[in-house]
Amino acid sequence: MGAFVVILVLLMLGVSALMIVSNWIVFAKAGQPGWAIFIPVYNTIVALKVANMPWWNLFLLLIPIVNVVFLFMMCIKTAKAFGKSAGFGVGMVFLPIIFYPILAFTKTDYDVTRI
Repeated sequence: MGAFVVILVLLMLGVSALMIVSNWIVFAKAGQPGWAIFIPVYNTIVALKVANMPWWNLFLLLIPIVNVVFLFMMCIKTAKAFGKSAGFGVGMVFLPIIFYPILAFTKTDYDVTRI
């Protein structure tokens, strides 16, 4: 039982490290500070900047059901800013462990005019 817990903790640490590095690179590609991922509310404000959405949408992310719609909008706009499709943005919502590293580690350029 102890070995299972150790393996599970190591797996979770690996996934967390991958997501931190991926988000850091995505923010850096968009010209935002990568360290912002470590500050709880500020990272959402920076993610909204990357998606070219106003900062006050942060408050809409606090409203149940509305937050789901805005999360989809934010991910789709982020994907489009990096030259990806809306389907890729939906993938960023449902499978972020796959789609954020793809966005981070492939040669994509950030261009806010594509949104």
